[in-house]
Amino acid sequence: MSFVRRAATVLAAATALSLGLAAPALAHVTINPGTAEQGGFTKVAFRVPNERDDASTVKVEVEFPVDHPLAFVSVKPVPGWEVKVTEGKLPKPVTTEFGELTEAVTKVVWSGGKIDPGQFQEFEVSMGQLPKDTDQLIFPATQTYSGGEVVKWDDAPATDGSEPERPAPVLKLTPATGDGHGAAASPSASASAVPAAGTPTMTPVAADSGSDGTARLLGGAGLAVGVIGVVIGLLGLRRRAS
Repeated sequence: MSFVRRAATVLAAATALSLGLAAPALAHVTINPGTAEQGGFTKVAFRVPNERDDASTVKVEVEFPVDHPLAFVSVKPVPGWEVKVTEGKLPKPVTTEFGELTEAVTKVVWSGGKIDPGQFQEFEVSMGQLPKDTDQLIFPATQTYSGGEVVKWDDAPATDGSEPERPAPVLKLTPATGDGHGAAASPSASASAVPAAGTPTMTPVAADSGSDGTARLLGGAGLAVGVIGVVIGLLGLRRRAS
């Protein structure tokens, strides 16, 4: 009986470990869809889950890249939330097909609402023109809870492909395959300034291209099944020996 109890303990520990590995991937702030075409315009949603059992998320801040600035940014209103779009001077001017860009959106902050435990909220943004000289854009995010806790999701992707402790939302850019305008309509080519914030976009939301959390859950389930197989084999060997 002691052998059976030990085997059951090993199985329980392995299952808990697999679920523990899967949980972080479900908790961090992500950008959906996670890919867009270079040189185009797209609409994305910053998906913010509430990972605390005793507090609500009351503020979300997303930083926009200044090394590859976006000339056009507009946000879709979220009921119950106030939004503030901050523009600032770029470290150095950037030449685009719409002219020289010296200022751009550097930050968007949503506040005044709340995301309760066990819930998530999506904050939609239409933006472009996406750069052609990089394969990804990083959007560091800050999540503030009602209890005063502040969590920063600002770790850049690891070079070895592993997931960092607090990954920042990353939009991967792929070479253009069509007209280069992506999921959202292109603004007038004669415009050169960032449009007024708060203008909603009527472009349909693109489907989520994938889920790290699902992959981790499947991996954890596979680990648990493997451990079960080992335990069953050991029990069979022990019966033969007896």
